Amino acid sequence: MAERTHQSYPLAPANGYTRSDGESLSEDELKRKKRIKCFAYIGIFIVFQIAVMTVFGLTIMKVKTPKVRLGTSTLTDFTSSDTAPSFDTTFNTQIRVKNTNWGPYKFDQGVVTFMYQGMPVGTVVVPKGKAGMRGTKKINVNVRLNTAALPRSSSTLSTELSGGVLTLTSEAKLTGKVELMLIMKKKKSASMNCTIQIDVSGKTVKSLECK
Repeated sequence: MAERTHQSYPLAPANGYTRSDGESLSEDELKRKKRIKCFAYIGIFIVFQIAVMTVFGLTIMKVKTPKVRLGTSTLTDFTSSDTAPSFDTTFNTQIRVKNTNWGPYKFDQGVVTFMYQGMPVGTVVVPKGKAGMRGTKKINVNVRLNTAALPRSSSTLSTELSGGVLTLTSEAKLTGKVELMLIMKKKKSASMNCTIQIDVSGKTVKSLECK
């Protein structure tokens, strides 16, 4: 009686499908590509955040010095004499505190001094106040200008009055703080130097230049 031989066969997967080595490598490659994409996205996000923070630091958080200037100005009751050189008038103007920062500028009380040849002919107080974020604080003032404090005789003043153009200057300095994001405060001073030319015969402000 012939002996029966038994052959063993590998068990087939339950679903009847066997994964080849090529398919296994293909799945590993796919996972690797996904990881590379993930790292690339993370890198792009980090670069984007750095760019945003750089722009934020160079624009929003950069503190600029506010400016103080004189606006449109007029004269009231202007009188003058070139024989006994003198003048007297009321100077009506608008003090403007311009703030270009992304936060308010709070300034202390200051003084604007008007001068002729470096000697005071009038002063006006700038009250304590605040210029809003990227805004301008406007303060209307009237100041009496006269020669009461000048020397009795001034050939230069006599020449200017007889020539028809009187030149005055004005100076001011405001001290305060710029506040950013409600947490950061930076001290800043606003300065002004103006040259004012008055038409003596017309009794008007001929020109006004500030820097």
